[in-house]
Amino acid sequence: MSIEQLAETAQAMVAAGKGIIAIDESTATIAKRFAGVGIENTEENRRAYRELLLTTPRLSDYISGAILYDETIRQSTRDGVPFAKYMADNGIIPGIKVDKGTHPLAGCPGEVVTEGLDGLRDRLKEYYKLGARFAKWRAVINIGEDIPSGTAIEANAHALARYAALCQECGLVPMVEPEVLMDGDHDIQTCYEVTEATLRSLFGALYEQNILLEGTILKASMVVPGKDCEEQASIEEVAESTIMCLKSTVPAILPGVVFLSGGQSDDDATAHLDAMNRIGNLPWPLSFSYGRAMQSAALALWSKDLKGNFAKAQSTVYERAKANGLAALGKWEG
Repeated sequence: MSIEQLAETAQAMVAAGKGIIAIDESTATIAKRFAGVGIENTEENRRAYRELLLTTPRLSDYISGAILYDETIRQSTRDGVPFAKYMADNGIIPGIKVDKGTHPLAGCPGEVVTEGLDGLRDRLKEYYKLGARFAKWRAVINIGEDIPSGTAIEANAHALARYAALCQECGLVPMVEPEVLMDGDHDIQTCYEVTEATLRSLFGALYEQNILLEGTILKASMVVPGKDCEEQASIEEVAESTIMCLKSTVPAILPGVVFLSGGQSDDDATAHLDAMNRIGNLPWPLSFSYGRAMQSAALALWSKDLKGNFAKAQSTVYERAKANGLAALGKWEG
């Protein structure tokens, strides 16, 4: 894929009023989600659930792309159409999660680094052949007593940059996701400082590894207080803090920023995105790449009757996509 094609794909991912649906839960994570609503964790149930999400009628009105898991990109609809082909034919860009998850960072108690660079070039080539046009790698930054350390931030930024370089070499747009976790009792100011340091380190590393920013998407966490913090922030405060942090760290040439929901409620994730876009006058589009905040209502409904509630569950996916698509334009009415 040429430089122009990478840039075109990145721009299409953040087209006005559209965002990304994240359905890249590992088999272990989907097992937990299924257990929570009483669905047996079989390959067929996982396939059927992903089909429910991806074949939602008119999903591409508000969804530009979907992040898949390794198992999912190899699966097909019940009519035998590979998911990646079905998506491409219906105006949705196939993406793929490529990291191997977090592991304890040696010498840094309480901190983690994401692994998966070994063999990544060959995996990316295969995913490109399977139809993927963008990839995702998630780094995790914990906030706690005396953490994060500069070591953890730098190790994760370096891995994200190496992953991004391999993606672009293989013709895939890298989605770089440095998630600052909401776990803890820290206040919004602490989250701001950690997010700012993380993003500075990330863009420094991307620059050093010669990453084409025009062909890169940032998946960011919002600047929010820890979920155990006594003083929770207003919608406006989160929106203003997040925008200020992004403006001070993210180059204007980046095609766009998509947010993770990161454990926020469905409505909070949508309200925060809407408030940011209402502030306006931004150098890049701000959109969404939500997992749970797009799926949880549909999963609960589908679990009650896997065959009977299929279409009903799809209609809730469409409604969530519409709400977030409007929020990406600052036009959600709540």
